[in-house]
Amino acid sequence: MPILLRRLVSLINPAVYADVQRPIRQAGTHLLNAGGIETAVELAVRGLREPGIVLIVIDSDDICPKEVAPKLLVRAERSAAGRRPVSVVLAHREFECWFIAAAESIAGCAGLRTDLKSPESPESIRGAKEWLRKNMLSCRAYSETIDQPSLANKFDLNAARRAPSFDKMYREVERLCALAVAV
Repeated sequence: MPILLRRLVSLINPAVYADVQRPIRQAGTHLLNAGGIETAVELAVRGLREPGIVLIVIDSDDICPKEVAPKLLVRAERSAAGRRPVSVVLAHREFECWFIAAAESIAGCAGLRTDLKSPESPESIRGAKEWLRKNMLSCRAYSETIDQPSLANKFDLNAARRAPSFDKMYREVERLCALAVAV
């Protein structure tokens, strides 16, 4: 996520410096439970320097991002209590669906086939990590900790916008950059 955020900020507004802190990793199911997102926001707010912004990104798995994200945002904003701007983005199914939406741009990287093509509806894929694994050369298997950073550094950010949840991520980073400039 830090690599992706730096790339997005640089693309959207190169004048904004993205001092991306170490992510607070928590299970999406924990964040959905009562008190979960509130605790994560409190931890994030405490660790931020001025003028920090809290961005929460969650794999939605089988829940509908359009239904759940607004509710989570209300809870997160209430927890931040105006101390910091907050944004919530749910990657439809998995973060890796964003890579699949721009599959042609990562063809040949991290052991992926060189003839990789993005499917018609990348966010409809249940098991994006498995899709990547299946499209790797036989000598490799997808590893989130090893491959995610290199793919996040490589995938075409504009092509990935064909995935609605990535387009939402892009627009939220755009909004947050505008807030950073206004401060």
